[in-house]
Amino acid sequence: MEVNLQSVLLKHWGFSSFRPMQEDIIRSVLAGRDTLALLPTGGGKSICYQVPALTRDGLCIVVTPLVALMKDQVQALTNKGIKAIGVYYGLSKTEMDIAIDNCVYGDTKFLYLSPERLTTDLLRSRIGKMKVNLLAIDEAHCISQWGYDFRPPYLRIAEIREFIPDTPLLALTATATKEVIADIQEKLQFRDQQVFQKSFERKNLAYMVFREEDKLNRLLKICKKQQGVGIVYVRNRKKTREIAEYLQLNGVSADFYHAGLTSLERDVKQNAWMKERARVMVSTNAFGMGIDKPNVRFVVHMDLPESPEAYFQEAGRGGRDGKKAFAVLLYHKGDILELEKAHEQSYPPVEFIKKVYNSLGNYYQLALGSGKDLSAEFDLAEFSRNYEMNQALVFNALKFLEKEGYLALSEAFANPSRVMVSLDKEELYRFQVANPKFDAFIKLMLRSYPGIFSGFIKVNEQEMGKRAGLPADQVEKVLHDLHRMGVLNYEKQNQRPIITWLEERLSSGSLRISRENHHERKAFAWKRLKAMIEYAKSGNRCRSLSLLAYFGETRVQRCGQCDVCLERNRLQLSDFEFDQLEDIIRRSLTGSPLPLRDLVATLPTNLDEEKVLMVIRWLRDNGQIREEADGNLAWG
Repeated sequence: MEVNLQSVLLKHWGFSSFRPMQEDIIRSVLAGRDTLALLPTGGGKSICYQVPALTRDGLCIVVTPLVALMKDQVQALTNKGIKAIGVYYGLSKTEMDIAIDNCVYGDTKFLYLSPERLTTDLLRSRIGKMKVNLLAIDEAHCISQWGYDFRPPYLRIAEIREFIPDTPLLALTATATKEVIADIQEKLQFRDQQVFQKSFERKNLAYMVFREEDKLNRLLKICKKQQGVGIVYVRNRKKTREIAEYLQLNGVSADFYHAGLTSLERDVKQNAWMKERARVMVSTNAFGMGIDKPNVRFVVHMDLPESPEAYFQEAGRGGRDGKKAFAVLLYHKGDILELEKAHEQSYPPVEFIKKVYNSLGNYYQLALGSGKDLSAEFDLAEFSRNYEMNQALVFNALKFLEKEGYLALSEAFANPSRVMVSLDKEELYRFQVANPKFDAFIKLMLRSYPGIFSGFIKVNEQEMGKRAGLPADQVEKVLHDLHRMGVLNYEKQNQRPIITWLEERLSSGSLRISRENHHERKAFAWKRLKAMIEYAKSGNRCRSLSLLAYFGETRVQRCGQCDVCLERNRLQLSDFEFDQLEDIIRRSLTGSPLPLRDLVATLPTNLDEEKVLMVIRWLRDNGQIREEADGNLAWG
């Protein structure tokens, strides 16, 4: 009997119909075919694996590199009464063991994993015991060395398929060039060439680029002119606070967000923005992943992103409700120089990377051949100071080692505290009777955190303290005492990043860092960076057409609403008329530069001279025609 997919969608999500292409992707998966789905940001990718997983017995494994997204998805499913678990770095071995056992023996429907966790011995030994109905790979472009966010741990995902040979695979991404599409299918060992690709065109999104020296003033004008909520992206954390405060001082409701805030701070800020108590969020690119807010009316970039892929994804968070929204990029000449400098720093020399790796082993006092799966707190500033290294270069060396699969560096600067009761209910009752001084606290904990017997629950010591009438440090002491007495497992909040060694420590001579690989990745990144700079500097091609052409889409019309198109529209010429005149003018100037009078004289006499002059003026203003020192006009 065929499952009514619409009824599943309506029951759990409240939607009466699917978005374009979603149902086709779902039916492909249900037919057992390996499937690649390319949907733009906000295109509803999660529905494509969540719906089919709910129609079949067993669970769906979802691989994603975004811990914040993972947590949000798990929470959203849990709120719907669907059992979901996330396993990522920062969890203790006990937590992971319990979570995976729940997937083997319990009724968990979704297991979210980071790619590094998927290939650990812990997972490999038990994944064959799970009834896996679907393997979903989110952010699938990360598997390709041709992509902008290549992550080597993704290359090992295909190894898992031998443990679940009859399980179909669904790969999902919002951004991929033709090379990346082919690479994804090859690396994930697709058995079928089943690709669903929705156009990346966002007809309701108007792209604008302004070369601007006074960016703050321009931003303020945008925020005051545009109604509704907005996101402002900047490169560094310090700027998030400064710009938010500037907007506040000038009457704009704003807040700031970055990965260095505590988990509680980030949650409070995100919720305030979601509920529109703060209209504008100024953030690093840590904000936005997995946040489903459809009515974002403007997204402003105060700095140049590193690639068109990154820009397209971040700008695409505007206008998900289908109504008009604006994606604005502000830049000046200094931004280009800064971006080029950052590119150089992002690829430290191979010898420096090896030096950082060796120093890291000494920092943790690891013997050669030891350390695999070791997780430890890491203080980047302290490490850089101890070994007299540039902090930015150290960070980028660590990121390179992460991409090579040697380390995992957690950017979660604050993992919330977590608690799980170790005793069963009868044993806990006996403990309360024998230890009356803990009785009131335990009762409060049980009332506050349902489900604390079956899995780890996030707790907030300050919040518990308010309810119990105790200071937060006293709550922490009680939890530690109960942990020591075997009543519960207490995982205290961690305020620092965590480094995990994915392989045992190697000698510098054994560390495999290919110079060719290093050079190729740097060259690919440079190519993407130059494409982003060209997008910003170009003023003669529709912004939407430029972005779509980068992703291989050429059969589209100009948008008619970006800054370039608005300027074109003032000419009051049809696209056909403009293109025809541009082609004639280009051919006339291909041979040698000409004075304006001679150029007009060489053109066919049946052309409207006023229209010709308008097109020449536009081409000159937008850099297609240049004026020589002697006043002659030349093409390009």
